[in-house]
Amino acid sequence: MATASVNHSIFANRVTLVQTQTRRNASFRVRCMAEEKKPEQTMATSSSTNPPPATAPAPMATPASPPKKMSTKLYDLLAFSGPAPERINGRLAMIGFVAAIGVELARGTDVAAQLADGGFSWFVITSVVLSVASLIPLSQGVSVESKSKDLMSSSAEMLNGRVAMLGLVALVLTEAAKGGALI
Repeated sequence: MATASVNHSIFANRVTLVQTQTRRNASFRVRCMAEEKKPEQTMATSSSTNPPPATAPAPMATPASPPKKMSTKLYDLLAFSGPAPERINGRLAMIGFVAAIGVELARGTDVAAQLADGGFSWFVITSVVLSVASLIPLSQGVSVESKSKDLMSSSAEMLNGRVAMLGLVALVLTEAAKGGALI
């Protein structure tokens, strides 16, 4: 069994250090921060040749600065690290993935056949409408995070959009490898 010396403080506003030694004398340290609730307690599971390390005082938290004001210029909104590109692509991917699977279930055609059979014009129209609808609030200075709720949060939308982008690419690659519709 490994011997461990643990210097542990439960809910203390100090850096907690945990040092573990194994039979081969390999050791590692873990540091974490917690709020101060109880005085520091020392627990030792078994004796060790090394004394437990001393705890260092915790750095003081700096007050949060007010959020930076978002630029409403179209160039800044559509910049590589701007708020619009990934959000718009994610929204388009969510709609595209659901539409591609729905048409595939209804007609039994793959994505390439859907695009060739009039789907490309629907793709362009949907892309333009959704892009404009996404850019209007951003150009007025309304951030997506300000409209977030618990369940329908902006981070959940980003995650769902990323998964939909991967799902749409996986659907197209699978259909290309298979040579036809997935279903």
